[in-house]
Order: sequence, then C-alpha cells, then structure tokens
Amino acid sequence: MSLCKGMKNMELAKLKDPLLAWYDKEKRILPWRKDPADPYGVWVSEIMLQQTRVETVKEYYKNFLSVLPDVAALAAADEALLMKLWQGLGYYSRVRNMAKGAKIIMEKYGGIFPRETEEIRSLPGIGDYTAGAIASIAFYKPEPAVDGNVERILSRAVGENRERKVFAEALKKIYPAEGDKRCSDLTQGLMELGATVCLPNGAPLCGKCPWKDLCFAAKHNRIGDFPAKKIKPARKIVKLNVFLMDDGSHIVLHQRPENGLLAGLWEFPNAEGEGDETSVRTYLESLGMTVHDLQKKSMRKHIFTHIEWHMTPWQIRVETATLPQGWIPVPYKDLQEIYALPTAFRKLFQQ
Repeated sequence: MSLCKGMKNMELAKLKDPLLAWYDKEKRILPWRKDPADPYGVWVSEIMLQQTRVETVKEYYKNFLSVLPDVAALAAADEALLMKLWQGLGYYSRVRNMAKGAKIIMEKYGGIFPRETEEIRSLPGIGDYTAGAIASIAFYKPEPAVDGNVERILSRAVGENRERKVFAEALKKIYPAEGDKRCSDLTQGLMELGATVCLPNGAPLCGKCPWKDLCFAAKHNRIGDFPAKKIKPARKIVKLNVFLMDDGSHIVLHQRPENGLLAGLWEFPNAEGEGDETSVRTYLESLGMTVHDLQKKSMRKHIFTHIEWHMTPWQIRVETATLPQGWIPVPYKDLQEIYALPTAFRKLFQQ
C-alpha cells in the first residue's frame, strides 16, 4: 500500500527525536519493560494489554509469569490452570491462542521464540500490531506496531485520518536500522504517548506533549477531528435469570459450550428471560429439581463489546441430588481455588 498524497515521511521523521528524548525521561517503569526484553514476556504483556488497562494487567502479568515463566511451561499447562490465571481479564480466547502458540513454538522452533516478523505473525492470535510490537521491542527490528492509540496520536500530529497500515508503512521508513535498541524505544514511545498524554478518553494533555509545537491538530484547534469518529453499532441487550444454587456447602456450576461467548468457561446455570418467582420455580422443577428457598436479588448489568447482559440473580436452596445432567455441585473452596468464573458471574457471587 502506498502512502496517500499529503503525508510525507518528513512529517513523521521530525517527530522521532522529540519523542525518543521524551520517552527516555518520562517512560513508566512496567514489569514487562526489561533491557534486553524477553520475547515471551513481551508476548504475554501485549496479549494481556489488548482491551485491558495497564494497571489491571500489572498484577496479572506478575502472577502469570510466576506460574508459567516460559514458553515450555505455557505449552504444558492444562486449560483449568490457564483459565484460573486469566480469570477476570476477559476475552479468554486470548490465553487459549497463547497456549496454542506455545505448543507451536515448542514443536516447530524447538522452544525458541521465533525472531522473524512473519513467523511471529503466523502464531495464533497475533496480528500486525502484536507481531510488530514483539519484533521491535524484543528483537530490535524496524517493525512498527500501530493500534488505536498510535493511530490517534499520528493522525493528530500530521493532520490526516489514514488507515493503520498506511501509518505503519510510513513509520517503517523512519525506524532505525535492525539491531538498534532505538527500534524498541520508538515503538514503546509511541505507545506511551498515546497512553499517558494524548489520551484515549478525555482531553489530551497537550502541555506535556513532546510534539506540542509540531502537532497539526493542536496548532489548528482541531483535536476533535482526528481520528475520524467511527459509529459503533448499538449493543444487543440480553436478559438473563441467573441461578445461584447451593445446598449449604456446595454451589452449582455449569460449563458453557466450547464455542461462542465465554467459550468453555464455568458459569452459574442461567436462562434467558425476565421471570417472576413462580415462573422460575416452575422452570427449575420442570428440569426435575427439588427447590426449597428461592429469593430474587437486585438486577446487575455486565457489558461486553457487542452485548449487554441484564442479569437477575436468584438465590436458591436446592437438593443437589436432583441436578440436571451437566450441572455439578462444587465445594465453595474449590470455586475460589480451582474453577475460573467470568467476571460477570464472579461479581454476582461476591454480591
């Protein structure tokens, strides 16, 4: 893809030195920023940081690497452990893809993380952005990593709304030569500027920006024009009755299907709809269950990217001997230590 008319390499080249000088002074100390960087650690951090805040990821990252410190450990881990380590981060397909990728690295590359960008990109769950991040940060390759943050700061700086691939192509022309540590610093500097100064939500902190005298959008008071606003489709609302059933020492769980939202994770049994006490009792008894106490609790919402769950919890005392097939009684301590619950259900349990 060629550069669009009006966006010249020089417009990005003049941004490089101020950014690197700023990054040297202002970069945050983060657990995955090492010198030299470990490709496994960079991989784990970049996958965790997708759709997730840095402050949330810090503890997850430390815990994950303390249990699974390298590719071999990740490849050998069973899924229950992976789900437990990932519990609360959401988008569980990310860690499943990492496990698949670790097995490929063990089998195809002898346990050594591949160095070439195309080899990295071929691993499950890795696209252009993550491949560029690993290649530049861990292996000092001139490979940009352009996500929404980097797209935002570059579009404002040069005053152009362009596709991410166009920005990546332009950036690649101003990267240092392969093997230069500044490849890593340039990639991380762009990420850092988008995360801490030219903010994703809220007004940019232009007074702290190393590009404040160069930025087109700031100089022309056109911050709101870049990047171009994308119209998001309305989220689908799904109403659920969620059954928190126990017999005094066990709570009932059910495993979700292997495909679709929250695939393969454990959940509290549930049914779509907005029932009253009579209809809920009738439904459970129709499954052959013996139901005793049944109490309706306050409705809670949980928002996914494209779906919004409106969940009505029902606290229910049942006889676990009458549970339907696939619904299992789990000791409370095992719920905390072994079974990974998605955030939506974990919050209901805490409530």
